[in-house]
Amino acid sequence: MTTAATATAEQIKSAIASYQDKVDYLEIRVEQSESTGLSFRGKQLDSVDRSFSLGGGIRACHNGGWSFVTFNGLNELNVRIEEAISQAKLVGKEETQLAKVEPIEDFVPEQIKRDPRSVSLQDKRKLLEAYNEILLNFDPRIQTTMASIGDRFATKTFVNSTGSCIVQERLDINGRFAAIAKGEDGVVRQGFESVHSRNDFDVLVGIEDRVRGAAERAVRQLEAKSVKGGQYTVILDPYLSGVFIHEAFGHLSEADFVYENPKMQELLTLGKPMGIEQLNVVDDATMENQPGSMKYDDEGVPGQRKYLIKNGVLTQRLHSRETAGKMTEAPTGNARAIRANYPPIVRMTNTAIEPGETPLEEMFEGIKEGVYAVRMLGGQTNGEMFTFAAAEGYMIRDGKIAEPVSDVTLSGNVFQTLQDIDAISSDTLYTNGGCGKGGQMPLPVSVGGPHIRIKNVVVGGR
Repeated sequence: MTTAATATAEQIKSAIASYQDKVDYLEIRVEQSESTGLSFRGKQLDSVDRSFSLGGGIRACHNGGWSFVTFNGLNELNVRIEEAISQAKLVGKEETQLAKVEPIEDFVPEQIKRDPRSVSLQDKRKLLEAYNEILLNFDPRIQTTMASIGDRFATKTFVNSTGSCIVQERLDINGRFAAIAKGEDGVVRQGFESVHSRNDFDVLVGIEDRVRGAAERAVRQLEAKSVKGGQYTVILDPYLSGVFIHEAFGHLSEADFVYENPKMQELLTLGKPMGIEQLNVVDDATMENQPGSMKYDDEGVPGQRKYLIKNGVLTQRLHSRETAGKMTEAPTGNARAIRANYPPIVRMTNTAIEPGETPLEEMFEGIKEGVYAVRMLGGQTNGEMFTFAAAEGYMIRDGKIAEPVSDVTLSGNVFQTLQDIDAISSDTLYTNGGCGKGGQMPLPVSVGGPHIRIKNVVVGGR
């Protein structure tokens, strides 16, 4: 641990010790970061940003009442702590219920391969410009592009009044590439590609084929005719199955959504059958080099691998220390904040359907007329109801992938849809994403899964 990080931790521990007897619980999080970002929009270099920041947040809890106060410098720490304590005492009227966690002292360094901080802005620009040219020059029907790369290195310090002191380093490297194509009939289509690494700038090097894939998908959809609306057997590719399980089911598994919602408590009773025996859904913070991975969450709880659904049965949900305490369940290490100047809330990490045993080619057998939905374009959820738009679609005819179709939207009730999954393939894939909740967006996560086959899906076209 660096001398500066050690000094910061000691200063926070000293401050906590002076005030910890005045409230039921007190924590301080500090985050020091440096980042760069470059983006093109069409032919124009749209932005070049480089920033250094230090920020933090204080949470105090007294008689069940929470307060959250931010600060931008350690010199104001004592004043902000006093504000947090006084605010918590104003709102606290019940009992503080926090699941117990053993105090932890640890330093977690990031194991970096090629450090993006060692790469000049000029070299980053040349790399991004070359990828942007690939998109622009792919086809005359490409109207514009959006291409960006960015990296952020942060040192995060967490200290609480129960004895934990954890310093974690974190590096995120991202590339995002989009092509927008327009056909002669005025129809506009989009194609996207993204890459991510937690430890190696070289994830952005030599990805010409992946970048070109975004343009290929945009142009390919110009030739597709709108799908005829109806009810079909649908096969989701791994990209879309991962997004489906994250958006439609993962958010329902976040306990802050459940513990004050009687209807959801009934729908999400642990031990309830949710689907076929082959259906297993995990949220796994322990995976290597994934956006949602971490050794400790933002409450100092160790990250874990958890089965939300095991052998088709609802087995677990995602918790902060407060939701775990109120529901008398074990904390799961899912309290996360986008930055230290935001409060931790219950969030997913790396969420996926585990692969099954059905070979991919068998998934299509026996489907007289169905839809193969590929990648994610957009969507929304409202409680147990969802609507997703696939980036690409293909008809399935007599067990074979047939002509491309566009405007493929999938909608339904998530619980019924889980019951309607009747085959899970043996392949799997994870992809990076950014999750939004409570005004905190984009929180790094990954989603994944195999191909899944779902019967009786309502598919809407244009």
